[in-house]
Amino acid sequence: MKTPQTATTFRTGLRQRLRLFWRIQGMALNVLWAYKLRSVFVITAIALGIASLTVIIAAHDGANRKADEITQSFGPDALLILGGDIINRAVGQRFKTLTWDDAERIRQSLPGTYLVVPMQVSGATSISHGNKKWDIGNTIGATENYGESWNWPLAEGRDLSAGDVEMGARVCLLGETVAKELFGNASPVGKSVFLNRIPFTVAGKLTPRGIAGGGANLDDRVIIPLTTMVQRFGVDRRYFRALRIKFHDAEHMEDNIINLESLLRHLHGLREGEPNDFTILSAAEVQKFLAMIKGGLTIFLGITAAAAILVGGFVLANLFYLSVSERTREIGLRRAMGADRQAIVTQFLIEAVALTVLGAVVGVFLGLAMGQMLARLGLIEIRLSWKIFSYAMLSATLVGVIFGLRPARHAADMDPIRALRGGD
Repeated sequence: MKTPQTATTFRTGLRQRLRLFWRIQGMALNVLWAYKLRSVFVITAIALGIASLTVIIAAHDGANRKADEITQSFGPDALLILGGDIINRAVGQRFKTLTWDDAERIRQSLPGTYLVVPMQVSGATSISHGNKKWDIGNTIGATENYGESWNWPLAEGRDLSAGDVEMGARVCLLGETVAKELFGNASPVGKSVFLNRIPFTVAGKLTPRGIAGGGANLDDRVIIPLTTMVQRFGVDRRYFRALRIKFHDAEHMEDNIINLESLLRHLHGLREGEPNDFTILSAAEVQKFLAMIKGGLTIFLGITAAAAILVGGFVLANLFYLSVSERTREIGLRRAMGADRQAIVTQFLIEAVALTVLGAVVGVFLGLAMGQMLARLGLIEIRLSWKIFSYAMLSATLVGVIFGLRPARHAADMDPIRALRGGD
C-alpha cells in the first residue's frame, strides 16, 4: 500500500519525466527545422509509400462496395444462363445453344420459376433524335419484364410488355446515358427515336446504374422486344445469347441450379461425361469472380505499397546515420552535460516518428488525390473512411520506430569524450 509520501514522490517523478520529454521533443523539432532539406527527403519518401497504401485501402473498400452492389443488382434469387461453356472455353465449341424451346420448357417444367426472359445482343447500333446522334454500347433484345428480371426499376414510363413481344412492336427502353445524350434533362417517354434509321417509340427510361466491374457503362444501352430485333436487325431467329431466370425461393438456389442444369442437359441431348454447352451464373459465382479480381488487385498494390514504404524506411535510416555522424559533437556535449542513453534514443526516435507521421499526412492527401483521379478515369472505385488515416498513422509510426531505432542506439552508444573530439 502506497504511503502519502510515496504517492507524492511518484507524482513529482512523473512531472519531471514529462518536463524532460517535452524538452527533448522541443530539441528534436528544432533539429528537424535546422536540417530542412534532409527532412523534406524523408517526408517525400514516406509520403509516396503512404500514398500507395491509401490508394490500396480506398480501392479495396470501394471494390467491396461495388462487389456488393453488383451482386445485389444481379439478384440472389436469379440465374443467368449463357450459351456455350464460357469458363472452360473448349476449342470449337458452339455458343448458339439456347433456344426458344429451352425457354418455354424451363418456364413450364422448372419448379419455383416466375420469370424467364430470353435476351440477345445486336452489333453496333446508332440511335438518333432530331439532330442528335449516339453510338450505343449495347442494343439488347428481350421479352417482357426486362427491368423486373434485373431488379432494375424504371425512372419513368413502362417496361416491355407481352403485347410488345407478341406484335414485334417498335418500342424501346433507354438507359440513362442514352437518354441524356439525346434528350438532356427532358423526358424521353413517348418521343420517337431512330435505331439504325428504324423509328421506335420510347416506352420507358431505366434508372441510373453506373459503371460495371469491368469498366463498362451499364447505362449506355437500349432495350427492344426480342421479336422486333429478330425481324428488323437480322439476328438469329432460333437461338438467343442468354436467358435470365428468377425464382420465388432464394434460399435453395443450389437446388435450383442442379435442377436447371439437369433439365438443360436433357433438352440438349448431352450424355453422361459430356461437358455442358451452356454456363449458369449465380450471385455466388459473380461474388467469387469479383473476389478473385479484388484479391489480385490487393496483392499487386500491397506489394507496391510495401516496397515504397520500405524504401522510405531505408531513406530514413541512411539519412539518420548521416545525421549522427554530422552531430557527433552535439551528442557528446549532451552526454557530458548529463543526458543519458535513453534521452538520446528518445530524441532521435521523436525526430524519426515526427518525420514519418508528417510524411503520412502528406501521403494520405496525395493518395486520395491519386484515387480520385483514377476513379474519374473509371479505373477503380474508391471509398473514403477513417480506416485510411488510422492505418497510415500506424504504418508511419512503425516505420519511424523500426528504421530510426538503430541510428538512435548508435548515437546513444557513442563515447562522450570521443564524441566531443568529433569522433576521432
